[in-house]
Amino acid sequence: MPSEFAQHWTLDPAIAFLNHGSFGAAPRPVLIAQQAWRDRIEAEPVLFFSHDLEPALDAAREALGAFVRADPDDLAFVPNATAGINTVLRSLRFEAGDELLTTDHAYNAVKNAMEYVAGRDGASVVIASLPFPGTSPESAMGCVLASVTARTRLAVLDHITSATALVLPIGELVAELTARGIETLVDGAHAPGQVALDVPKVGATYYTANLHKWVCAPKGSGFLWVRPDRQVAIRPLSISHGANSPRPGRSRYRVEFDWTGTSDPSAYLAVPDAIRFGERLMPGGWPTLRARNHVLAIAGRDLLCAALAVDLPAPDTMIGTMASVPLPAERSPGQVQGVDLYDDPVHDHLARLGMQVMVTPWPQRPDDGPWRRLVRISAAAYNDLEQFQRLADALPSAVTAATRPTDA
Repeated sequence: MPSEFAQHWTLDPAIAFLNHGSFGAAPRPVLIAQQAWRDRIEAEPVLFFSHDLEPALDAAREALGAFVRADPDDLAFVPNATAGINTVLRSLRFEAGDELLTTDHAYNAVKNAMEYVAGRDGASVVIASLPFPGTSPESAMGCVLASVTARTRLAVLDHITSATALVLPIGELVAELTARGIETLVDGAHAPGQVALDVPKVGATYYTANLHKWVCAPKGSGFLWVRPDRQVAIRPLSISHGANSPRPGRSRYRVEFDWTGTSDPSAYLAVPDAIRFGERLMPGGWPTLRARNHVLAIAGRDLLCAALAVDLPAPDTMIGTMASVPLPAERSPGQVQGVDLYDDPVHDHLARLGMQVMVTPWPQRPDDGPWRRLVRISAAAYNDLEQFQRLADALPSAVTAATRPTDA
């Protein structure tokens, strides 16, 4: 039967929307709260931006800080995790020969930012290869640490990977890298709302994440956390009035990030409403909601694996509320160029059947080597097991129909 919570979203009821992980989906109460902020802004823009915005942002960061267990003064709102990644990378400077370490599961945009900064400074990007399918927390740890050298200066690691949907042992990884004198930047794009999150406890130097995904805040809401001793070096992508603002009691980090020019801050200001919505959706609050979605993701993954006759690609302990399943047939080299998430024949076939799900190449950058498709499902509050059963029933024929012309 349909999820009892689906009524809170404006999603098209004719579509089985199984791809919350890509762009999220804000529920009606959060959208209403955002519009109320917009109405307030437009009623008196000068008063709002010159007088009301700063305390409103403070209140929003207080709510966010309580949710991710961080001091609000160490948090800065950014539009998304990609902006947070770029903010840190472009603030840092490296020397020729330095190495920036990441994995082959890193988000393509993050790799691009790393390559840009490395090219700017004469450094290089080192890619640790993590097995998938067949990964484990231990193999992930071993692969990352085996790629560390005396030249490694910064490691950029996912908390939860995007294409493969793996919850990495991020605390243990960060601890091992820190012990080796390596600073860490964690891409937590998918973590808030999907797993319990204590940002300072992760131990990273820098942590950035999205709120428009699993917290279900409006699009354009994310955050950057910077360890206090590193805040002096991190500057926003847009340098504005805060760079020379003589504000007693407020750090330069605070005043620079709180004002980078005129924009619509309503997504940030509606974050407390999104946190409250998730907390009140089920008895037991966020822990119960996360557990419900985790169970559904595992069940959906198991249905797909059974339909495709493939083994489970990762242990349950590495699954949050998303799961990726590899399609069984390896594809030949040269059939995919770069990353193509929404123009894949399997994706398009399923979309015509009323199912929205992410289908992506793996590896994300196949180059001239073999590759295969991954189907990544997301389990949100508005999803139900029947939708995943529909996908499992349709997937084998979708794969056959989409791949037959290229198999000849």
